[in-house]
Amino acid sequence: MPTWCDPLGLALGMALDRLIGDPQSPAHPVAVFGRIAARVEKSMYADSKARGVVHVAVCVGGAAGVGLLLRRLPVAPAAATRTAVTAVATWAVLGGTTLAREGEYVADALESGDLARARARLPHLCGRDPSRLGPDELARATVESLAENTSDAVVAPLLWGAVAGVPGLLAYRAINTLDAMVGHRSPRYERFGWAAARLDDVANYVPARVTGLLTVLTGPSPGGALAMLLRDGHRHPSPNAGRCEAAFAGALGVTLGGTNVYQGRTEHRPSMGDGPAPAVKDIRRAVRLTRAVSLAAAGVAVVTAWALRNRYKAT
Repeated sequence: MPTWCDPLGLALGMALDRLIGDPQSPAHPVAVFGRIAARVEKSMYADSKARGVVHVAVCVGGAAGVGLLLRRLPVAPAAATRTAVTAVATWAVLGGTTLAREGEYVADALESGDLARARARLPHLCGRDPSRLGPDELARATVESLAENTSDAVVAPLLWGAVAGVPGLLAYRAINTLDAMVGHRSPRYERFGWAAARLDDVANYVPARVTGLLTVLTGPSPGGALAMLLRDGHRHPSPNAGRCEAAFAGALGVTLGGTNVYQGRTEHRPSMGDGPAPAVKDIRRAVRLTRAVSLAAAGVAVVTAWALRNRYKAT
């Protein structure tokens, strides 16, 4: 049996994320990777796409290499070791429980009328400037972030773990972290971050569309979600985020999109959906949808890994 096909390890990792979430610790593997990637960037930065390609190759290749080493640990029994390593790696790269908690935190703050607390918390979910956002705009930002990050933090890592095991889990999280660090548009990263942004688009192409379909299957309005996914999913400037946001908009019966401000940079996003703009009450509905899609994604990943394992055994 190939070591990358470990449905039990994926299921246990998902359970660990559900039980303990994503501890905010400088010793967390993703935080450690971020510090290493920042040091690598400091040593090789130049306003050059070529340097950015090398930066991505070193960081993502290193993460995948660690995964290859971990799956070959000479510890008996091999099957139990493989499952344990897969479970820990899955837990380390998932962020579904923390994502839902952050959404609930913003909902709690807005429901209690504490606008300052909600504004202070929004950067945990997205990079928008919250300083001038009112309750409804904070609600929209939160719902949109929940939609996009359901794919980035849950569906995508699970699918990569199903088809490529621990190396896939670690490589995907490295790609997504690099995109958050250097992939955004700015004078410094316009060229250097190009490779990170494009690789993230590639890595999330299939997961984003799976997220859209799972939203259709698990959301409160399957017909609305499917209609908006097909009609509006392509309208977002991102090739992937729009699929998630359009499906969430249709499932929740709201309209997403509008003007967003990121560190002084203003972007105008097309509208997606036919309902009213999200209100504070819609945040908890979006959190419930995030959890439902995450659970369905875990099932898809486990079944995919199981099918790949059985296919290998049959050959």
